[in-house]
Amino acid sequence: MWESLENIAQETLDIAGKHVELVEVYVEKEDRIDLNIQGQRVDFAKEISSYGVGVRVIQDNRMGFAYTTDLSKLKKTAENAVFNAKYNAVDENFQLATPSQYKKVEDLHDKKITNLSIDETIDFAKTMIDTAAEDDCQPTSGGVSAGTYNTVITNSEGVFCEDRATLFSGFISVNIPDGDGVSTAHQSDASRFLDIDPQQITSKACQIARDSRGGKSIETADMKVVLDYDAAAALIYTLANAFNADNVQRGRSVYADKIDQQVLASSLNIYDDGTLKKGLNSSKSDGEGVPSQKTVIIEEGILKNFIYDLYTSKKSGVQSTGNGMRSSYADMPNVGFSNLILEFGEHEEISQVKNGLLVYDLLGAHTANPISGDFSVEAMNAFKIENGEITDPIKKAMISGNIFQAFKDAFATSKETRQIGPLVLQPIMVSQLRVVG
Repeated sequence: MWESLENIAQETLDIAGKHVELVEVYVEKEDRIDLNIQGQRVDFAKEISSYGVGVRVIQDNRMGFAYTTDLSKLKKTAENAVFNAKYNAVDENFQLATPSQYKKVEDLHDKKITNLSIDETIDFAKTMIDTAAEDDCQPTSGGVSAGTYNTVITNSEGVFCEDRATLFSGFISVNIPDGDGVSTAHQSDASRFLDIDPQQITSKACQIARDSRGGKSIETADMKVVLDYDAAAALIYTLANAFNADNVQRGRSVYADKIDQQVLASSLNIYDDGTLKKGLNSSKSDGEGVPSQKTVIIEEGILKNFIYDLYTSKKSGVQSTGNGMRSSYADMPNVGFSNLILEFGEHEEISQVKNGLLVYDLLGAHTANPISGDFSVEAMNAFKIENGEITDPIKKAMISGNIFQAFKDAFATSKETRQIGPLVLQPIMVSQLRVVG
């Protein structure tokens, strides 16, 4: 398999190299099982196996890109990339990666996932469904995905890097009767290894839904808010966008001129680490062939760096941080996070909170203003905290504030971390947000 990927990449590189000097080829092979849950049954399960090839060329400071899933059309794809370059705008910041040494990243591949059968994946889903029945709740939707991903990136400058990884994930949404309506909740988990517990995923969702029944109203006030993993992740995406060099260069980051200044809580460190062991987005290199690395973004609340791909790094006159990320062979690299790790040096237990709100999830976090940081979101599966005890479920509440201000006075409530997408985080307590009943 590896030889064939390398051969495809080299063949495409040779074809495009007959037309232009600067060529990059990205080849991806994917073998995946996807399964969908609807209600109390497995709705469908399918196996996917595909190749994809993306070609970028630079000619006279113009970038061209094309891709294909048809390996008989490599010549046409390379020619399309060259053709597209001729009609794109001139930009002196286009560049390709140069040869580097790539370090092995530990624990990204599990043979059990590669060898997993579709029947075994269905059994995992059925266990989630059966657990819901045992816990007296009803699954409404969910899914399971198991994949093996092989990639090769090479270019005319001499770069060559091959990667392989596996990924397994499962999620479920459930409801429980609650008077005339229902109480809902969802849970998910993902790993590079086949070490996810389907019963735990469902039981947690059912427990949250059960505890959310009989929701009461809450008076509008400023109070401490504890954001559980999913709720914290929903808001942190807005914070994280301010560390993206592309946003900085476009004037869309509040931190554009704040390097070496205190911008967040002094106990908070933030890193982007593409070499994280078992990291869901770890790899030897980014999507441009730049070696993955650990980049310090925030150190004890002080802004130290932004994340860059090759384009934005040249524009700013710095080195790429290895954050030219691709969603697939069909997309060109853009600045993105690998594994963004938030570490709080200080913790405050829920038992220390006299008056606050615990929130498991948020609705509408995508509406937060990415430039100002202002947000107003609906709290989902929320619970009152009184004198250190989690008490009544809250029927309906809105939470508003400013994400950049909120993280100037925030703590973790647990040392245990989870990875949700690119974010590695703890449950987070914000000292003061407006809660609207």
